[in-house]
Amino acid sequence: MAVDTSGARRSSFETAHGKVECPAFMPVGTRASVKACTPAQVAETGAEVVLANTYHLAFEGRRELVRRAGGLHRMMAWDKTILTDSGGFQVFSLPGKEVTKDGVWLPVLYDEEDGKKKKGERMFLSPEESMAIQRDLGADIVMAFDQCVEYPASRRDLELGVDRTTDWAAKCLGSKLDQHQFLFGIVQGGTENDLRTKSATEVTSMDFPGYAIGGVSVGEGLDLLKKIVAHTAPLLPEDAPRYLMGVGLPEDIVESVERGIDMFDCVIPTRYARFGTLFTRKGKIRISDKKYRKDKYPVDTACACYTCRNFSRMYLRHLHYAKEPLFETLATIHNLHFYQDLMRGIRESIEKGRFAEFKASVKTF
Repeated sequence: MAVDTSGARRSSFETAHGKVECPAFMPVGTRASVKACTPAQVAETGAEVVLANTYHLAFEGRRELVRRAGGLHRMMAWDKTILTDSGGFQVFSLPGKEVTKDGVWLPVLYDEEDGKKKKGERMFLSPEESMAIQRDLGADIVMAFDQCVEYPASRRDLELGVDRTTDWAAKCLGSKLDQHQFLFGIVQGGTENDLRTKSATEVTSMDFPGYAIGGVSVGEGLDLLKKIVAHTAPLLPEDAPRYLMGVGLPEDIVESVERGIDMFDCVIPTRYARFGTLFTRKGKIRISDKKYRKDKYPVDTACACYTCRNFSRMYLRHLHYAKEPLFETLATIHNLHFYQDLMRGIRESIEKGRFAEFKASVKTF
């Protein structure tokens, strides 16, 4: 591991499906698919890990579908590393959940195909069930089931979230996983430093192979995010990967790398792409803007992605207004490539001891 004078870390780790260079950004494929792209297109951007979500793949039929296909890797035709979220984020994000000491009752959100299911049906997700589902999915990295608390939250709710996260982490460790799977623990505690310390102390005492900082990117803003990460990251073992869940924008990433984070995931690059927002080295652009109507330049003249090598802004704008599905694919390829270029730049700058200089060059989005 190399550590820049700023505190940024350059490392790597290996799973059964390959080496992962860190700092790393992981595209999100919630339902076993990165939206609008083929796995080959995602791999061509340089991505070495993708995510899938336990909750969304746990509904009746989906879990069995993955199992019949031989696991997520075979079903997705993705031969690199896969990480699965535990479903803990849905404990924060879904209305109508009911949290108990043993787990969480969550509403079941069915697709059109499942419309015959009873409205209001719920599923119970416990630490043990989350581990069983993730074992069936076959991901290389599985996340402990935790309680992600919204922002702002009362002190009492944050304390309960920390206590449940610790209790559930121990239950996850006691559950059976496949030999190739690594289980990461998660630290909670909201914006309270003492609760973050308590959670980190309890979770790291269980000796997980990797650790995540959860409960961020839930509305607290960049200043509080920096405060949380600056306090929590040093509490995690130096020789284990550190994963900041659900982050984020390029400036969020570089600020967090400086504070010792190795892994990131977020829907921002793919979601923004589908709605017409594209990232460039000079800032983000809205392709619907009238000024691109006759613009023959690529999205980013410094970008070597398939989209920028072959298509102009005016063509992309045309596709966007024509509602052609090709737009979403080309825009997503570009945004994912931009993020992987960002991570490559971060890694190279750390190796050269010039991370602070690189960070200063990153535009605020």
